[in-house]
Amino acid sequence: GANRGIGLEFARQYAARGWQVIATARRPDEAGELKALRERHPNVTLERLDITDGAVVSALAARYQGRPVDLLINNAALLEGPDRQLLGKVDYELFSRTVAVNAMGPLRVTEAFLANVAASDRKTIVIMSSSAASHGLLRPPINYYPYRASKAALNMVGHELALDLKERGIRVAVVNPGLMDTRD
Repeated sequence: GANRGIGLEFARQYAARGWQVIATARRPDEAGELKALRERHPNVTLERLDITDGAVVSALAARYQGRPVDLLINNAALLEGPDRQLLGKVDYELFSRTVAVNAMGPLRVTEAFLANVAASDRKTIVIMSSSAASHGLLRPPINYYPYRASKAALNMVGHELALDLKERGIRVAVVNPGLMDTRD
């Protein structure tokens, strides 16, 4: 999810610092700002990635097999408007898709690139969560059932990854950047 918002800003910041950045987007041809960043920084590679498609994730991981990844940022997310997320109006197809993107996708990507992270010096995985997943931050109520449930599941994925990977020296951080509007 590097084509806009916080993902794009991560790509900008790391590119400016000289890091080798593999920036991903579902539709890289439509990612104008990301393409412009790549033009300005030869250390940025733009890749197509749909984290809900296991074959696509595996193919990308195979392309980078043997290449260390110091920092893996799981940033992609899906948040649709409230009209399909409120009690009595829940769209269950949207619910499934939201869980697939927000919770299952980061786990899929982490599994696929785990050997790359393990081969690096920094060995760091960051998972972008949301305060919407917090039981303690329920005011004002957001009532986005699919989104909140998917981010709560993501937090548990991050927790489990941290426990499983600690002995391998891999750090996992679940980060809540706070409320931000990343829509254009």
